[in-house]
Amino acid sequence: MPTCSIIFPLKMEHILDRSAIRSSNRQCLFDSSDSHLPFAKAPPLKIMNIERRSNMEDEYIRRHHRHMVKDNQCSSSLVKLIKAPVNLVWSLVRRFDQPQRYKPFVSRCVVQGDLEIGSVREVNVRSGLPATTSKERLELLDDEEHIFAVKIVGGDHRLRNYSSIITVHPEVIDGRPGTIVIESFVVDVPDGNTKDETCFFVEALIRCNLKSLADVSERLALQGHTEPIDPI
Repeated sequence: MPTCSIIFPLKMEHILDRSAIRSSNRQCLFDSSDSHLPFAKAPPLKIMNIERRSNMEDEYIRRHHRHMVKDNQCSSSLVKLIKAPVNLVWSLVRRFDQPQRYKPFVSRCVVQGDLEIGSVREVNVRSGLPATTSKERLELLDDEEHIFAVKIVGGDHRLRNYSSIITVHPEVIDGRPGTIVIESFVVDVPDGNTKDETCFFVEALIRCNLKSLADVSERLALQGHTEPIDPI
């Protein structure tokens, strides 16, 4: 399983794969003081001149990644290019019951009931994060449009009212079938933290998950796997 360099809660090493991950063109400066806050402050980092998204990616976000953002919440979206066929990537993303197939921070997952909209999973989180468990509900699973949405409804962590949407889109990369993966989220900003700090924390986790998804998918593609891992 690929690993990502994140250390919690006293320090968070930023993960920026500028060659393959695109985020919103926010400019922000983080203060590393006051490490007692709910989310550890990020080390000083100024994000500038991040590669702009393409018009098609912006259209995907406009069409599928709509969040109702309240005053006490933050939201963002990230894009990952993966050199593997879309059906292969989607077969990993859609497995609500097996997020550990590519998410490096998940050690165990148990689903209550059948795999359908409204199903709930209990996720155990590996050590190294300021969390131990997460309870998550499946909000949307569209195999035709390749849309996957989850909402956190409980657990031992600081991500309150967290919802995420993942969409998977076909793309040609270096003349071969590839995939665009877009993940967006909305979450409450905890007392004592700013919107920038909260977004930075969540974006770092998503970047790590997307990098791991790319590593797993591209390794399978190199081994000759071009079809879904499991039948849909």
